[in-house]
Amino acid sequence: MSPGILLSFIIGYFLVLLIISWLTSKKSSDNDTFFVANRNSKWYLVAFGMIGTALSGVTFISVPGKVGAPSGDEFSYFQFVLGNAAGFIIIATVLLPLYYRLKLTSIYSYIEGALGTWSYKTAAGIFLISRVIGSAFRLYLVVIVLQKFIFDSYHVPFAVTVMICLLLIWSYTFKGGLKTIIITDSLQTFFLVLSVFLSIFFICQSLHMSIFEAADAIKNSSYSQIFFFNDFVSSKLHFSKAFLGGLFITVGMTGLDQDLMQKNLSLKNIKEAQKNMFSFTGVFVIINIFFLSVGALLWIYANKYGIHVDKTDYLYPTIALNYLGVVPAMVFMLGLTAATFATTDSALTALTTSFCVDFLNFNKKGDLNSKKMVGIRHTVHVAFSGLMFLTIVIFNAINNDAVVSAIFAVASYTYGPLLGLYSFGLFVSNRQVRDKLVPFICLISPAVCYFLSTESAKFLGGYVFSNELIIVNGLITFVGLWLTSTSKTKVATL
Repeated sequence: MSPGILLSFIIGYFLVLLIISWLTSKKSSDNDTFFVANRNSKWYLVAFGMIGTALSGVTFISVPGKVGAPSGDEFSYFQFVLGNAAGFIIIATVLLPLYYRLKLTSIYSYIEGALGTWSYKTAAGIFLISRVIGSAFRLYLVVIVLQKFIFDSYHVPFAVTVMICLLLIWSYTFKGGLKTIIITDSLQTFFLVLSVFLSIFFICQSLHMSIFEAADAIKNSSYSQIFFFNDFVSSKLHFSKAFLGGLFITVGMTGLDQDLMQKNLSLKNIKEAQKNMFSFTGVFVIINIFFLSVGALLWIYANKYGIHVDKTDYLYPTIALNYLGVVPAMVFMLGLTAATFATTDSALTALTTSFCVDFLNFNKKGDLNSKKMVGIRHTVHVAFSGLMFLTIVIFNAINNDAVVSAIFAVASYTYGPLLGLYSFGLFVSNRQVRDKLVPFICLISPAVCYFLSTESAKFLGGYVFSNELIIVNGLITFVGLWLTSTSKTKVATL
């Protein structure tokens, strides 16, 4: 497909986002608007827009590709999605009421009252590190696609491509922040969902199948197994590992993540926030079924026409951009762009909010919306965009899939300590942590888990950890906090 057509499409796409940004921020671009959208968002817009934020370019490319992976994944990812759904319900019924009762702007402010200042800064710092690495990695994967299919043709350096992407994202978020993102994410989620359905249609058309024939083909294929109950010890696909991992990863990486929770906190009250989460959960489960279906159809197509790919992640872009025609290629780029930029724009806003509130103490200062405070927020927003740029350039310089995957895995490990911190704060009210030791405990826990992930088969009778490792991570943090804490009764007596 012509790089010029793809480039024109990307430019037009961002012009639409810039127009939305101008319309949503022309009346107000203060810090209340940027951080919590004046707590006046519509729950149905937030629910729909969160789909685009919860998914990403990684999901868009990797989930369909993994269906036919040599490891025999098939539809096993849906076990993880069911765990996600259970986690979303826990967030809606346990964490959201807590956040609304305390009227938080940053969800990490809770830790300060429950455990102490060092614990609070540690929790916020964990989020900042994890979100920068995770979001940079997601954007990096998409920039590689843009570089290969568009910018290489114009001899544009990789670093310049990254800079262009981040400048475009910054340009439509720096004024309106969350208020703008709630609208743009809803639009991008619409494009994402549309691209999935259209991809199914175009693949079926190429295979000369109706939708019903395609459904039968998927059902009767070697890709359709959902539940795996064999070989608990050594298989990463076992239902209990996938389900529990999905549950706790959702609680940690969504419920304890400023990014997705910030959208919920922009709603008027707890009832609307819960309505948002329950609606979002239903749509999230359904859309993942369609992602898996796209994967099965892509592998059926690849087998029929003898298409070979070196990595499963290349399957979707290879077929969409090289075999299905111009319109399907545009649809693929639309979905990929929407999925990735919905994640990145939201992350930059959340990072800016967390740093301003948790480290610059915006919520403890007089006039949140003064010109000086808005100027500081602009500076922080630019700084995080620059940090994201440097992180992506470093990923590209490493140019080693194993190392980059390890970096991304380490970022996910850091949410385990957040589980431990929040669990201790919520369920242990009679003990006081040694606040200054908390940062060290939160460093030791993921380090131990990283060792377990690489050596467990050797030391645990062949047992292989999968997503459930986050439970161990949180438990180690919890136990560390317990062992180093003191009874509040004793402290009071002294």
